[in-house]
Amino acid sequence: MKILVTGGAGFVGSHLVDRLVREGHKVIVFDNLDEQVHQGKKLDYLNPKAEYIIGDVRDRDAFRKVLVGSDIVFHEAAVVGVGQSMYKISHYIDSNTLGTANLLDILVNEKNNVRKLIIASSMSIYGEGAYSCNKCGDFIPDLRSEAQLAKGDWQMHCLQCNEIAKPIPTKEGKLLLSTSIYAFSKLHQEQLSLLIGKTYKIPTVALRYFNIYGPRQALSNPYTGVCAIFSARIKNSNRPIIYEDGLQSRDFIHVNDIVDANILAMTNSNADYKSFNVGSGKPTSILDIAKILIRLHDKNMEPDVVNKYRKGDIRHCFADISAIGALGFSPNVSFEQGMRDLVEWSKTVSAEDRIEIATRELEEKGLTST
Repeated sequence: MKILVTGGAGFVGSHLVDRLVREGHKVIVFDNLDEQVHQGKKLDYLNPKAEYIIGDVRDRDAFRKVLVGSDIVFHEAAVVGVGQSMYKISHYIDSNTLGTANLLDILVNEKNNVRKLIIASSMSIYGEGAYSCNKCGDFIPDLRSEAQLAKGDWQMHCLQCNEIAKPIPTKEGKLLLSTSIYAFSKLHQEQLSLLIGKTYKIPTVALRYFNIYGPRQALSNPYTGVCAIFSARIKNSNRPIIYEDGLQSRDFIHVNDIVDANILAMTNSNADYKSFNVGSGKPTSILDIAKILIRLHDKNMEPDVVNKYRKGDIRHCFADISAIGALGFSPNVSFEQGMRDLVEWSKTVSAEDRIEIATRELEEKGLTST
């Protein structure tokens, strides 16, 4: 088959391209090689058996041309960064929402052969994860108030009795309470695509990625995933900076498992017109992530837990993966092996630590406590 991968020169996209080429598909990559993502990255990892077209999803005419003859589309292209999205609003909506609108408009109004669309969605659309109180049962909270955070009270409390609640796996049916422009743009991508897919009978699948890590992450991009940000700090002998108390947790999944989920979505018709969590199903604290990376990099330092907060940050969120599990998905890369994989790769590439620049921008916009 002829398969188009938008963002196919990026972190997830390039691994997906490798897999598709290996399985014998003709692969077209459409990528703008965004400087923020590719700064300092050698592109020698790009698969020579794929065809690469440099262009932007915001350019409708260029997008239309690369879609010609494609049977399957994996839409991975997106601007990534929760904090940055809160002040580069137009950029995120233009790239993520309107870029996806271009894709859908072409599919509806131009002659094409596309018979399946897989969208890269995000766990960020949930906002806070799901919680349970021993006394009052399960509940879905909104963000913690700034008044609470200003007191250094980082915990999520029961909405009824105010006892400290425990996080539970987040299901796809949870109320969506997006808390950043980035999250809303990913929600737009997912909902617009599923709507058009159902309306025009184009089988469409939305995969809600949780926190991805692994080789080829943009280590010099201070707005990317926490594993890459911490790795860049540690490689440069700087302590990783951790907000709140470090005990907030996320669900980390290796990029190879993300690729498996995409292939499953492509080949299994039972996934059509649905959204699926793609995570490990296990929570890991941010503090533990920092300590593990420090150990694997063989550095003598401690994480810098600053006991400050960023507006819009959530406390806990990890995936219930039973829905995609019913289709046959199961994470294959253990957390320990996956982290070793990331660290071994990171030793072979350069990484500019730009987190202080990003932090200063957040502070100037009033998005962090001081």
